[in-house]
Amino acid sequence: MLTAWDALSAHWAEAAGVDLVLVGDSLAMVALGHATTLPVTLEAMLHHAAAVERGLQHTPMVCDLPFLSYQCGADRAVAAAGRFLKETQCEGVKLEGAEPETLEVMDRLVRSGIPVMGHLGLTPQSVRQLGYRRQATDPVAQERLLLQARELQRVGCFALVIEHVPAALASRLCHELHLPVIGIGAGDGCDGQVRVSADLLGLTPQQPPFSKALIDGDGLIQQALSQWVRSIQHAPAPATDQPAPHC
Repeated sequence: MLTAWDALSAHWAEAAGVDLVLVGDSLAMVALGHATTLPVTLEAMLHHAAAVERGLQHTPMVCDLPFLSYQCGADRAVAAAGRFLKETQCEGVKLEGAEPETLEVMDRLVRSGIPVMGHLGLTPQSVRQLGYRRQATDPVAQERLLLQARELQRVGCFALVIEHVPAALASRLCHELHLPVIGIGAGDGCDGQVRVSADLLGLTPQQPPFSKALIDGDGLIQQALSQWVRSIQHAPAPATDQPAPHC
């Protein structure tokens, strides 16, 4: 699974052969220039989801519900998630966390016919509380995460993203759960992997420790564009003493 934020990045992901495209709220940072995922709005997510849809021919997509679109009650969450299914070809929505209030919302969404993907471990919408550090590094936190994962399965999540946790914990989740566990910075023992495409392409200013850039995309692009600018700036001036052609 790879993220996409517009039609072009969606085309890249589909051409690469991914099984699923995620319209992640990481687009707040990748495409909109924010420092975190928190500022992106529901309207912005819908706008980008529609653009991603136009770049896909057959690959299914799942969309993140942005911050405060589901933390304020089940009715508001159903309305927000329903818009993705009504206004785009989104196949489901992804929510972070497994607090009692979030589980209640997930249960309501699933019972309303809206497929839900869970997300545990490093949850970027909780950055003000958790930061971007590795999660579940001690036995107590690991047991708590295991319990949360079982609860996500109980309420009907069809898959679980597990981010920046010890590999042994992620492998244990894969063995204990019936739903697919998709890792990011959680080792190679997961059922699948997800990455932010811009990270893999070397386009982000700060590289996550668990997502090594495959190419220096930023450097390659800057070099190519700079060469073009210099070629224009140093091109011979057009002749000005040529007589105008007669009609």
